[in-house]
This record gives sequence, structure tokens and C-alpha cells, in this order.
Amino acid sequence: MPRVRPQKFVHVVYRTRRFEAMLDWYAKVFDAQVQHKNPAIAFLTYDDEHHRFAFINLAVLQPDGTETNRAGIIGVDHVAYTYASIGDLFENYQQLKAQGILPYWCIHHGVTVSMYYGDPDGNQMEFQVDCYANNEDANAFMEGPHFAANPIGVEFDPEEWLARARSGTPLTAFLPRTEHMPVSPVRGSAA
Repeated sequence: MPRVRPQKFVHVVYRTRRFEAMLDWYAKVFDAQVQHKNPAIAFLTYDDEHHRFAFINLAVLQPDGTETNRAGIIGVDHVAYTYASIGDLFENYQQLKAQGILPYWCIHHGVTVSMYYGDPDGNQMEFQVDCYANNEDANAFMEGPHFAANPIGVEFDPEEWLARARSGTPLTAFLPRTEHMPVSPVRGSAA
């Protein structure tokens, strides 16, 4: 079977202790608009994608300033790639698993179903599929109460989802985020 590849590069997430300054700079430089913002995280876009940038506010999440692991370091948290369908995302999961490469975090964000991987240097990447066919619906979810209450998402077990799919559940049934709690913690790094 041919390798499944991402359809496109979609966003980058930064860790910062200069949250408001970063939001202001990206808004000015990219003419980006805030899609969602709370004290710990913000999502911005400059086009029809639901978000092109996200910013993690380390001043809120690690207020003591101790950088005990890679996740506490200022800079790029991860880059994200979108697959054409949830079927492709799960085919990629199975192909990588056969090579001994597993995600360290699987989470249903609400706007995406995502699997996070780390390369040998600990660089983190998100492989995702969009949950909505159009950005208006994705934006509406990001503006709604479920995203406001839980902008991170709910973890899932890809093996459990694949077992459900093999027993007849259509893969598209996994796209709507039907569980909104508990809030998954901001995960650590791949390293």
C-alpha cells in the first residue's frame, strides 16, 4: 500500500512568556484575527483556516518560571499537518505503528482529531484531520461554549477507535466531539 501523506501544512504553536506582545505582533504582521483567547492559550488566523497560530502562555501555565522540561522552553511547541480524511489519518497511524512509531498523545480538540508525534530530537508534530467540512462551522465551534470550557480537548485511544470502526462504526462518526469533559491536560513533550 502506498504511504499516506499529509494534504497540507496548517499551523504552528508557540510557547511564550510575552503572550500579549506575541498576539499583538502576529496580528499586525499577518493581519491576523483572534479566533479564541483565554489567559492560557490563544488561536489566531489570517485566512479561512480555523487557526494558523496558537500561543501558549507560559506565564500562566508555569508562573514560577522554572523550565523543567522541553515543554517549558520558549519557542516552537509543534507544527501541524492536515490529512485529507480521518481514514487517511488512521491509515497513517497504522503505517507508522507497523514501523514502531507511535503517537505520544491522541486528542480530539473539537475542530480537529489529532495525533502528536516526536522525532528523534524531540521536535513535536501534530497530524490532524479537520472535523468540519467548512471553516464557518469550525469557527462557530471555536466561538461556542464547549470550546470555551475546554479549548484543549478530550484524549482518545486510537486502538479503541479502530476496533469500533472495524465493528461497523463509520469513521466520520468520530469527527463530532461528543464528549467535552474532562479537560485533557496540556501534554508534555515527546522527548
